[in-house]
Order: sequence, then structure tokens, then C-alpha cells
Amino acid sequence: MLLHQEFVRVAKKNEKKLAVIDRTLNRLVTYKRALIGSLILVRKFEKYEPGFLGIMLPNSVGSVLAILGSLMSGRVPVMINYSTGAAANCEYAQMKCAFKTIITSRALCEKINCRPVEGMVYLEDIMKSVSIVDKLKAALMAGAGAERLLKSIHGGDENDTLLILFTSGSEKDPKGVQLTHRNISANYESLKKAYDLNGNDIFLANLPYFHVFGQTANLWVPLCEGMTLVTYANPLDFKTICDIVREEKVTLMAGTPTFYWGYVRNSTPGDFDSIRIMISGADKCPEALRAAFLKKHRKTLLEAYGTTETSPGITVNTLSHNRPGSTGRPLDGVQVRLENYETGEGCAVGEIGKILVKGDNVMKGYFDDFEQTSLSIRHGWYDTGDMGYMDADGYLWHVGRLKRFLKIGGEMVSLVKVEDVLEKLLPPDFECCVVEIPDPLRGARIVAAVTQQVDEKALLKEMAEQLPKIALPSRWVVIPEMPKLGSGKIDFRAITEMVREIVSGK
Repeated sequence: MLLHQEFVRVAKKNEKKLAVIDRTLNRLVTYKRALIGSLILVRKFEKYEPGFLGIMLPNSVGSVLAILGSLMSGRVPVMINYSTGAAANCEYAQMKCAFKTIITSRALCEKINCRPVEGMVYLEDIMKSVSIVDKLKAALMAGAGAERLLKSIHGGDENDTLLILFTSGSEKDPKGVQLTHRNISANYESLKKAYDLNGNDIFLANLPYFHVFGQTANLWVPLCEGMTLVTYANPLDFKTICDIVREEKVTLMAGTPTFYWGYVRNSTPGDFDSIRIMISGADKCPEALRAAFLKKHRKTLLEAYGTTETSPGITVNTLSHNRPGSTGRPLDGVQVRLENYETGEGCAVGEIGKILVKGDNVMKGYFDDFEQTSLSIRHGWYDTGDMGYMDADGYLWHVGRLKRFLKIGGEMVSLVKVEDVLEKLLPPDFECCVVEIPDPLRGARIVAAVTQQVDEKALLKEMAEQLPKIALPSRWVVIPEMPKLGSGKIDFRAITEMVREIVSGK
């Protein structure tokens, strides 16, 4: 399935239906108008160099049409993270993928105080240049039959790169992930089957499109299924999001635990009555968060697991097959293997090992990085770098990144396990992150970072009842606000650097 061509077919079948309710710009756009708008941008984008086209736009009808227009013109969108260090991210993407033009928004750049970068083209200026003739030509094209229209736009193969996304950079420099049409369409088909998705659903699209969770869940799934997207640019605007869900009668939403904590704390009973499916991903979903939604809204928060490299879905919980605490069972068409991190042998039920994934959802590879691609994909199996175990009923239990395990005195210690125990003992408004720092005698020491002062002795006593002595924090530091990535995930790299500076007294 070529996704931009599938959009054309869906748009022709649903011309009068609302494609986008843009709550950022307060615009209503039907599928017919979305098709016309995309075709207008095709002609505008054709004057830029072929190949890659950078896109740095917040969630709105403009970003939806820019992505569609770039694909229809034969360009490959390179999605750029604007949540932190936008200008540096633009230049990194240009350097990594060797392209010049970046479609962005003057309003966005002013709001985030992003300095001009060579090659930036503002969407506002492009739209001002649209003439009546441009509109008439696009409308005439849109009025043609679907097959004739498809012949007039870029075709291609389902194994062609659909877009470039960058990994989060929470542990090292971002890598350019090449996802194909086949990758994301395979994930769409699997998610459709798992959640019984249909064109009557209304999907909240507030996850940024520079993140794979947003691309699949908030763009391609709804567009390919003929749903209505409700776009909003800021997932951290918690109260407004709750109002939007209630007012637009949203039935599907996906988010990270950080976002969901904001929603449950800023909502009132009734705000989520229309919701059919709520998916939590990108980070571990705390039990306290699930309990809060169930108590306040009688809604079940379903945890799922995925990676940028797998488009993203790997395992999901559903309303009919839900095991809280697990990340669910593998999606249809996705194989999961647990492998001993030392021997490479397959793991028995309940045995912790590396999580490997195989399926049509696995990326083509990292752009211009054959070595890293070869290290990550072997014989079709993608090594997620995560650790977990499978229970007897086929549910996957994620226990953290392999890099978040450390050896102390010859024993393997999971920092995520330490965090889980600590998190349950802290008050609900506290955040924590457990990191390691080098120790010349023991090899490593565990440090607990918390957002407020705690009674360290009392906590250590309680933690000692659930953890071995070597897994207990040897020091505590206070970081008033935990750094986070644009996706809402904890930025372990930044926190580790902060903790090491504090401990070293710098």
C-alpha cells in the first residue's frame, strides 16, 4: 500500500466528510478540501530540489497537507523535532540527510524562539503565493476519477522510504530511521484488527508528527481508515485537551504517561465519556495512573509497546485481552523473540532476555549508517535493545533498556525495577529517575533523582523489603523538574549528566 495514494482513494470516497478538525487554527477541512490543498502544495513543492524535504510544523491541517503534498510530489519528508533545540535539529537533519529545504511556520519559529536556518521556507509565505489559478487547477484535478488522479501524482513502490524520523536521542546522538510505506501500512492493518478501528472513529491527533507514535496513530491510521482527525499542537495544554475530547466527542486517543497524568489531573468527570480506546505508550504506564483514570472516568488505559524502528507497534493490550502491568501481546504479523543476552539462546517462559522483533513493520534501516543497521538487524530480527520476558499466556513484560541494567558485584541490577519500587512508595505528585554513576571500587553506584526532598532513611528501609542490598540507592539528589523529550519520555541522558555534575560538585 502506498499511503499517499491510499489517502487519495479514501478522499474520493469521503469527499464531504470532515478529514480534519483543526483546533489549533479553528478550521474545518473536508476530505475534498484536504485533497485540493495537498494538490496545491504538490505544485509548490516541485520547485524545490528532489529527494528529501524537511518538515518542521506543529500538528494542524497545514502539517497534514504538507506531508501529503511532499509525498505526492515525490519528495521524502524528513520530520524535525522542534520541542527542544529546533535550529540545531534542523541543521543536524540537513547535515545527516544532505538536503536544504525545510518547510516550517513563521508563527511556530517565533513562538519557540527558533533562529532562522538557511533553507527554511515558511508555509505562511507559500499559502500567500497561492493564486486563483492554482486553486482552480487543483480543484479540476481533484474532480477527476481516482485512478486518473493517481496517475498524475507520484507513484513508487511500497518498499520506498515513506519518511525519515529521528530517534529520541535519550541515550546517544539521534539516528535517521527510514520507514517505508510497507512498514507503516503493516502496522496500520495490525492495529485496525486489534482495536476494530473504523471510519466512524474520531481520533485525537495531538502527538507530534516528528515522533513515530504521532505519525502512525495520529496521521496514517485515521487518514487510511477515513476517520476524522482532531488536531491540536500542544499535548501539554492539559485542560484544553480535556475540553477538546469532550467537545469533539473523540473516540480514540493515544499518549504517553506524562501526558495522561496531565489529563487526569486537569479533567472533570464526563470529559472522556466518548472515548472508546485509550492507548498509553513510549514509556512505562504506572499502576497509579491506570487507577486514577479508572476511578475518575471509568476508562481503562491500555498499555502498548513499540519503537521508532518498528513503526512503532510491537505488542498491545486490548479491552478483551488486557493484562495490566504488561505491554500486551504481539500484534498480528509481528513476531517477538526473547533471547539470552549472553548466550543468544531463546528464553524460556518467564526468563528475562533481549527483545527481538521480526515483521513487515521493521524499518528499512538507519539512513547512511550501514554499520549500525547491521548491528541492529540480523537475519531479519531487529534488536530493540530492550529487556523483557514473556509469560505463559503470551503477554510481554518490559523490564527496561539493556543499557539500564548494570553489574554490581557480579549481579545484574535493573534500574527500572528500582524505579518501579521507588515510584510506588513516593507520593503521586513526585517524579523519580534512577541512574548509575561510575565508582572506582564497585564499578557503579546507584543514585536516585527525585523532584522533591524525601525521607531517605525511611524510603531505604521500605525499599530493602523488596530489593537486594546492592540495588538500593547509595545517594539521593533533588532535580525540581525532570528533563523530558518532545514525546513526553524522560530524558535519561540529560538526567544522568545532571546527576553526575551534582555528585561531582561541578
